[in-house]
Amino acid sequence: MGPDLRDTTGWTLQAGWLPEAHATAVLEALSADIPWTRHRLRIFGREIDAPRLSCWIGDPEAMYRYSGTRFEPEPWPAALVPVRDAVSEAAGVGFNSVLANLYRDGQDAMGWHSDDERELGPEPVIASLSLGATRRFVLKARVADADGQFARHVLELPHGSLLVMRGDAQTRYRHALPRTARPVGPRVNLTFRRILT
Repeated sequence: MGPDLRDTTGWTLQAGWLPEAHATAVLEALSADIPWTRHRLRIFGREIDAPRLSCWIGDPEAMYRYSGTRFEPEPWPAALVPVRDAVSEAAGVGFNSVLANLYRDGQDAMGWHSDDERELGPEPVIASLSLGATRRFVLKARVADADGQFARHVLELPHGSLLVMRGDAQTRYRHALPRTARPVGPRVNLTFRRILT
């Protein structure tokens, strides 16, 4: 387990949460085992292709509605079950689903959003495990401070790191994984969630 970096905004980042060799083995297994799909998203009333590949995985009852689309979960790949159990223990939450995202290069990205869907409850715990290339993750306050500034936190998410967001993090902040022009290899991100059924 790596160093624990904390912030009062409701998130915790542990670099090296998974040792490198273990993280690499999980990355290789999941890259082959997950049925990656390019989902269609509804943005400002029109449908577009998501700028990444993804797969919704979970227990049979863990249905999820996101951006106008209802996702039925794929079954848990065998390599992902012990990872889910370890992340659940680390976060103190029994996760029943995960959104797996594959960012193939620096042009694949995730726009500004909060994980605040009704199925997640009022103060969801989201645990995000990063595998592969290091990418920049940005949190931005939804409300300006007394000086009219929107607080920002920029985090580097390396191979094997675990970011846990909890409490009011989703109501106070939006987050994004921006595009980058620099050469960067593939990255798999696993965002574990508990769907309230």
